[in-house]
Amino acid sequence: MEEWTKGDIETFLEKKQTGYLYFYTPMCGTCQVASKMLTVIEQLLPDVSSGKADLNYLPELAERFEIESVPCLILLKKGEEQEKVYAFQSVPYLYEKLKDLKI
Repeated sequence: MEEWTKGDIETFLEKKQTGYLYFYTPMCGTCQVASKMLTVIEQLLPDVSSGKADLNYLPELAERFEIESVPCLILLKKGEEQEKVYAFQSVPYLYEKLKDLKI
């Protein structure tokens, strides 16, 4: 999954795109497991736009999206937040959540 800057995320939102944003911190063990799960999801859903970002460097986005903890997956349809996922239960669970974001 590609690492996105604040500018990349802003552009994604301004263009009202559909996809998901993954926020993490490098020292978070759960985030590392979630990242591996999303690597599999990326292979299963290559047509879904996605980006990841280290929340340590984006406090304004943490506030804007009201992110309570990491890992955090934000599902967006046409630039609008649909859901936040904090519990990355399994790859099949994430697949079911994200498959409807296909363009």
